[in-house]
Amino acid sequence: MRENKVAILVGSYSLAMILGALFFQYGLGVLPCEMCHWQRWPHDGAIVAGLGGALLYMVRVIDRDTLRLLVWLALLLILTTALIGGYQALVEWKLVAGPSSCTGPRFVLGASMNLNAPVVRCDEPGWRLFGISLAGYNFLISTSVAVLGSLLLTKTLRLPYAWAR
Repeated sequence: MRENKVAILVGSYSLAMILGALFFQYGLGVLPCEMCHWQRWPHDGAIVAGLGGALLYMVRVIDRDTLRLLVWLALLLILTTALIGGYQALVEWKLVAGPSSCTGPRFVLGASMNLNAPVVRCDEPGWRLFGISLAGYNFLISTSVAVLGSLLLTKTLRLPYAWAR
């Protein structure tokens, strides 16, 4: 598959994940924890590398080799967010210890403490479907997209002709 199509695929996937996270946050009221924000950063980078790289390639600012490098970067960022999501899912299932900043004591006394701010813990999922949290779905889907994108980029996996053009 051509590099620009893989770039659009992975960049669009990350954009959809960020929009989905924002919908859960602002539309459904599922507040993100600290680790949820950690998972968003690589998606932001993958949007820039994937969609930005495809755009720069289409207007002939970069060549195919540079685009291929940006697609690999986007895939690495998607794999990074998957690993963070997998780690958070393990923390939610209490299989591993999480960072003390969001799984430790609920309050740390400080001079500018807002006692009305909601406390969002990393080890308590705000939403689950079929027993899997948003972090778990990020792990499963992002890992799949990273593997699929890698296979398409290395031409190990071939799609029907209409998709490959």
